[in-house]
Amino acid sequence: MFENEVNETRAVLPGYAIDVGAEPLDRPARNSVGGWPFLDDGQEWPECFCGERLALFFQFDIPLNVEPFGGDHLLVFHCRAHNDASEPELTDDGRLVPAYWDAPRPPYPRPFWRVLLQRHATRPTPDREPSVRALPLTLRPLADTLDRHGRGVPGFNVGGTPSWAQDPEYYRCACGADLMHLCQVPEGWSFDVHPGLPEQPYTIYADTYLLFLGNEVYLQACPAHCDPAAVWPVNQH
Repeated sequence: MFENEVNETRAVLPGYAIDVGAEPLDRPARNSVGGWPFLDDGQEWPECFCGERLALFFQFDIPLNVEPFGGDHLLVFHCRAHNDASEPELTDDGRLVPAYWDAPRPPYPRPFWRVLLQRHATRPTPDREPSVRALPLTLRPLADTLDRHGRGVPGFNVGGTPSWAQDPEYYRCACGADLMHLCQVPEGWSFDVHPGLPEQPYTIYADTYLLFLGNEVYLQACPAHCDPAAVWPVNQH
């Protein structure tokens, strides 16, 4: 559902810039690129349709004032072997299809990614993400300065106003709630991987991985928390 198809006022969340540290992590950290995923009890490490365990690209605790997601733990997983853009499939009434986080993504039988909002993630997994290098993340308040087109601050950030690369896009969850902007990953943002690993298809460098072909990614989440995976990754370039 594109913005010019609806006439709604959407809330602007407080924004935080996300900075990636340079010193590798040697122990679990809740805010990290790679590392040890913090998952709710009973939530298994997600797998791709190909059977390979998805790579943890990043995770962090959402600041408390970024409502209604404050206090949630966001985790973004993506397949190392499959790299493509995400395309929405809508029902006749304009909602994303039921269980869109697990619905077929032609030509694939299921998605090659999983984004989770975990509400009770208190313990890290015993295993560390084996591909993406573990690095610390820090969040700092971001001034939500809009440009003359009403776009927000570019960069890797959570909350605030998205800095749309193209026309704004907003979607409605299968449960009926309007998805809200949560996190933005800039176009071409790469994630360092350990040496000697298989190269990701359609990537730029042999020692980095990309999310969704390196498109600008805007994560929109269900404010009703209808499912931990009720997050849609909008792609633009």
